[in-house]
Amino acid sequence: MNQTVLPALPAVQLVRELADVGRQVRAHRKQQGLRIDDAAALISVSVDLLSRLENGAGGIRTDKLLSVLDGLGLALVIAPKDHELLQRLPSGLLADVV
Repeated sequence: MNQTVLPALPAVQLVRELADVGRQVRAHRKQQGLRIDDAAALISVSVDLLSRLENGAGGIRTDKLLSVLDGLGLALVIAPKDHELLQRLPSGLLADVV
């Protein structure tokens, strides 16, 4: 069986585009040992939606995005660019912030 090895992703990541979210979603799904169809069924979303999200495609409703994140144990955090939480992230993640 041929498995694709994903590059390691930071546990906390600054999101610059939907593809960043997709990579995190795919990594967390695979980390939990879930196939895409099993994860979609557990989260109550379509395989197509989960695939589009993992591939960084647009057109994902916000409520569905939040359901997927919650279902995989992820959270969406919004903070001002100069917030101390963001300042504590590794500098490589903040190259174009503030």
